[in-house]
Amino acid sequence: MDETLAYLKESLSNWADDNPAAYDLYQKLQGYMGENEAHFASDLSQEEVQFLSEIMNKEMSYAEHANDDVRLAQLNEVNEQLY
Repeated sequence: MDETLAYLKESLSNWADDNPAAYDLYQKLQGYMGENEAHFASDLSQEEVQFLSEIMNKEMSYAEHANDDVRLAQLNEVNEQLY
C-alpha cells in the first residue's frame, strides 16, 4: 500500500467505529490491491466519493490546525482524486 493510501486508511480508522460508511470504506481499503489513490478513487461509487469527500475536508482541517503538513499533503492527494 502506498503512503498516501496508508494516511487515508489511518484517517478512516478514526471514523470506522461510529460510522458504518466509514467502516465499509476502511474494509474496502484494507483489502485493496490497486496501485495508488487514483486507482482507489476510480473504484468508488458516487456515494462513497461524496462521503469520503466530507471526511477528507474534516481530516484536512484537523491536519492544518495541528500544523501537520505531511498529513495534510497526503490527504490532499486523495481529495484531489475524488473530483
